[in-house]
Amino acid sequence: MLRVVVLGAAAGGGVPQWNCGCPVCLQARTEHRELLSTQASIAVSADGDHWFLINASPDLRQQLIATPQLHPKAGKLRHSPISGVILTNGEIDAVAGLLSMREGWPFTIYAHARVLAILRDNSIFNVLSAKNVRRQPIEVNKTFEPALPDGSPSGIEFLPFAVSGKSAWYLEGKSHPAGDAGAGDTLGLRISDRASGKYLYFIAACAGVTDDLKARLAGAPLVFFDGTVWRDDELITAGLGNKTGQSMGHIAMSGDSGAIEALAGLDIGRKIFLHINNSNPVLLRDSAERKAAERAGWQIPADGTEITL
Repeated sequence: MLRVVVLGAAAGGGVPQWNCGCPVCLQARTEHRELLSTQASIAVSADGDHWFLINASPDLRQQLIATPQLHPKAGKLRHSPISGVILTNGEIDAVAGLLSMREGWPFTIYAHARVLAILRDNSIFNVLSAKNVRRQPIEVNKTFEPALPDGSPSGIEFLPFAVSGKSAWYLEGKSHPAGDAGAGDTLGLRISDRASGKYLYFIAACAGVTDDLKARLAGAPLVFFDGTVWRDDELITAGLGNKTGQSMGHIAMSGDSGAIEALAGLDIGRKIFLHINNSNPVLLRDSAERKAAERAGWQIPADGTEITL
């Protein structure tokens, strides 16, 4: 049995973003507190006792407090059910939460060598002592099964694969710590339970849907997919920024080349957007954008949503 908890569904900054007065953030602060959302991450488990985080958002401490499945075991002075963290990119909203896991509990970070190079290049991550926190490289298109703290198999298999995207935005104009060439900065994951064969896909960042990606996702029972912006020029037209979704490495939900159209007709059982920016009108339950997404079979999750496969 594969268990999933949505720890957070928002893009970088969360909802509301600390310095934003857009319609979504304004409503989240006032009459529509149900719009509150932390930055994107999920937790997965095959046994309900040992969990793996997919990305470690800056809101991780808040997310752990809000998620009973991830609380220390009763009667233990020091304990965590978290056995590891799998990173799909090196963006701040995927790695900053690691710093909230520095209090001496053992776990393993699994990430592509290009992302591990980013962590290694920034000395602040040395607070995660190598004595307790192992860093394990993962490879594109090579399945791995993370171990539990006692060395036994976790029962969950992960298959990382490259998706269209870019390296972390804070590296723009700078040399990448791992060199400028090579895939691995933006990964999707196929996550499967070895016992039942049930599986899901997790893709938090994606700049475009290729034929290869369509073939992977066709017939999947569950897909979490990048829902950063509704339209590519959303931040610009809203007066909130000067970057398009594409320039940030994110496909829009709408439009002829958007995620909704690109992933239509693939017989996906359950389609869930996450990594949704505060600028995205799909977050507003009565918006035309929300109704259009739901008509196309997409769901907008709340933090704490639980799914069992």
